[in-house]
Amino acid sequence: MIATVSSSILRGSVKAPRSKSVMQRACAAALLAGGETLLIDPGTAEDDQAALAVIQALGASVKKMEDGSMLIGSQRVSKSSDSNLDCGESGLSLRMFVPIAALASAKMVVSGHGSLLKRPQHFFEEVLPLLGVDVTTNNGLLPVRLTGPLIPKTITIDGTLSSQFLTGLLMAYAGARASDVSIHVNGLVSRPYIDLTLEIMERFGLVVPTNNNYQSFIFNKSNPVINPSRQTYTIEGDWSGAAFLLVAATLAGEVIIQGVDPNSKQADRQILSFAHQAQLNIEELDQSLSIKRSAVKPFEVDATDCPDLFPPLTALAVFAEGTSRIKGVNRLTHKESNRGLVLVQEFSKLGATLEIENDDLVIRGQDQLSGGQVFSHHDHRIAMALAIAGLRAVNPVVIENAEAVGKSYPSFFSHLQSLGASVSLSSH
Repeated sequence: MIATVSSSILRGSVKAPRSKSVMQRACAAALLAGGETLLIDPGTAEDDQAALAVIQALGASVKKMEDGSMLIGSQRVSKSSDSNLDCGESGLSLRMFVPIAALASAKMVVSGHGSLLKRPQHFFEEVLPLLGVDVTTNNGLLPVRLTGPLIPKTITIDGTLSSQFLTGLLMAYAGARASDVSIHVNGLVSRPYIDLTLEIMERFGLVVPTNNNYQSFIFNKSNPVINPSRQTYTIEGDWSGAAFLLVAATLAGEVIIQGVDPNSKQADRQILSFAHQAQLNIEELDQSLSIKRSAVKPFEVDATDCPDLFPPLTALAVFAEGTSRIKGVNRLTHKESNRGLVLVQEFSKLGATLEIENDDLVIRGQDQLSGGQVFSHHDHRIAMALAIAGLRAVNPVVIENAEAVGKSYPSFFSHLQSLGASVSLSSH
C-alpha cells in the first residue's frame, strides 16, 4: 500500500490504540494463570493476533464476545503433543513465549516471519540449557526448536540486548511456581518494561519476584496467589501509538487523545517529560491529553529505555527551532529495521538534516520539509513517523509499504483522516 500525506490542519478527538505491550503480556499471564480471563477492549494489531495464536497453540481457548471483549480459557501450559508456534513478526511474543513454551515436555518449534527471521536468538541457546531445556536454532536465527520442561534455577543473564528476554523468563518461572531461586541480570535496558511485566503478573495472581534494583529478581514463594476462576482485565491505551498522535497534533492542529493513562507503567509514557522539555502545549486530563499546535524548542533526551520513541521524536525534532539530540541509537539496530540508519536515510529524502554521532541521533530543525517519496522498510514506526512529517511538508510525502502500520496501529491512517488530515491510500 502507498500512503500519500499532504500538508494538513488537524482538529478533533481520537482514541489511542490499545497497548500491544500490555495486550501480549496479558495473553501470556492469562495462559499461565489458568481459569477464565475476560479481556476488555483487547488490541487488534498484528502483534496482538500473533500472541493470541500462540496461546491457542499452547492449549488456551479464545472466544470473541459480542461486545468486542475476549474470553480466554486456560488450563495453564500442559501440552503433551508437539506444537508449532508462529510469532508473526512480534519480537515480544517470540522472546516471551519461548521460555513459556519450554514449560511443556513436548517438542516445540517456534517460528516467525519478516524482520523476525533476522533477529539474533543466541540468548536461548545460551540460557535455556541451564534450565534443563534442549534448544537448537538456525545458526542463531529462527526457527527455535526446544524440548522442556524448564526447571527454574538461579542463573545470571545479559540484559543489554532487550528486556523482553527477561520478561519471558520471569513469566516462565512464575508458571513453574519457582521458589528459592533468582535471576541475576547484567546491564538491564528498558527497565520500565519490566515494571509493566511485574505489574501484570501480580494482577493475574502469578508469583511475583522481589526486584532487587533490577540487578536480580528473587522468587521466594512456593505457592502463587490463588486466582479467581474468572477475572476481568482491561487493556489500556498505547503510549507508543499516542506519541505519534501527540506529535501530529503539535505540528498541525488541536487534538484530544483519549484513553491514555498518565500513570501507566509503559516506558513510552516518557514522551510526556520529553514533550515538556520541548515546551509543547499539552494539558493532561483524566485519561486523556489535550494538545495544541505550538513552536517546538530543541531538546536533548535519553531514549535508551524507551527506544520506540525515536521515530516520533525524530518527526518532532525536524521542526524544532534549533538542534536536538536523542541518545540511545544503539538500541535500534535489531528492530523491524535498523531504525537509526533508516530514520537518517528516509528523513533526508524529505529535506531534513540529521546524522548519527556515536550513540546519539542529532537533528537540525527547520520550519518545513520539502516532501518526497520514501520507504517504510517494512517498519510500522518508520511509516508513522514519515506520515506525521508529511503534515508539515511543502509537497506530499509518499510512503511505500505503508501497510506496515498494521503491526501496532491498524487504524493509524483512518484516525489521521478522521482528524482532517489529507491522506490518500492506494495499492502498489
